[in-house]
Amino acid sequence: MTDTVKLVSLAVATPDNIIYQSEAAETAGRLFADRFREFKHLARVFESAGIRKRYVARPLSWFEQSHGWQDRMEAYAEVASQLFRKTATNALTRAGLRAEEVDCIVTVSSTGVTTPSLDARLAREMGFRSDIERVPVFGLGCAAGVSGLGIASRMAKNRPGAVVLFVAIELCSLAFRLDELTRPNIVATALFGDGAAACILRAGKDGLAEIESTGEHLFPDTLGIMGWKIDDTGFGIILDQSLPPFAEANIKPAVAGILERAGLTISDVDRFICHPGGTKVLVALETAFGLEPGSLDIEREVVGDYGNMSSPTVLFVLERAIIAGLPRRSALVAMGPGFSASCVTLKRVA
Repeated sequence: MTDTVKLVSLAVATPDNIIYQSEAAETAGRLFADRFREFKHLARVFESAGIRKRYVARPLSWFEQSHGWQDRMEAYAEVASQLFRKTATNALTRAGLRAEEVDCIVTVSSTGVTTPSLDARLAREMGFRSDIERVPVFGLGCAAGVSGLGIASRMAKNRPGAVVLFVAIELCSLAFRLDELTRPNIVATALFGDGAAACILRAGKDGLAEIESTGEHLFPDTLGIMGWKIDDTGFGIILDQSLPPFAEANIKPAVAGILERAGLTISDVDRFICHPGGTKVLVALETAFGLEPGSLDIEREVVGDYGNMSSPTVLFVLERAIIAGLPRRSALVAMGPGFSASCVTLKRVA
């Protein structure tokens, strides 16, 4: 019998700079209140977001200055490389492996661009082999933590015995815009932070959990719900107010369809481990899946401690869920631009 793919290890990390939400609110008020008439009304999001602090790529003073593509991408290359190195090294150490034993790297990120990709930039320093397979993925946004885990698990399944390293890195703060006097930009200023996570996957007997099934759902005609607009200054957030009600109405049938293709139902899932896009989204998810209010408690803890870090956030939730003790079957769920939903089911390892 072929061994199933296991999540062997998991490591998370953040940049060193901390911004407390009270500081973010004060700074945003100073930068926007006199220029944007709607700011006073929108400023309530700094309290309602349920965020205490966030970690960001640059000190708070950096964000009070104007920056273009070059500044932003130089910061991305520097800090994303640091986080890749830290999370990958820790994940390998926890798995009892060396970098030269890695056969494939899947890297997801939608908040910066480097060419050559991060894995190539760090290959010599990390000690990866010259025949390693590299799969850098851009554009999946918040869903990439789950979608990328699915891609990495399929790579491991199709290569029995291969060691697959999965890394999710996002520096959302580098998209902060002084020139965008819009509701989405103010909300993003209150919501997003930076972070990274890395996992080791391998077909074998030992691990933290078994990767049981993977799947995605792309909703038609929903391009305007979430994403980036790109101009000379950098990325600009697209974040529609319809996201929470859309999630409440559509996420359950989408996930049910993904599970059905794996021979499962919603009732087979003992714990949903969700990407905490924000407090309103978490309420929408609890309502959609018929959960008791407050059931997604770890998700609220993570968003409170880190904000929405996009793709790695769900892996921060997974780390805490593993420490707390996984139930028989869990389902990782995340939504992202497209608009899309991703789901990976995990089975507890006896």
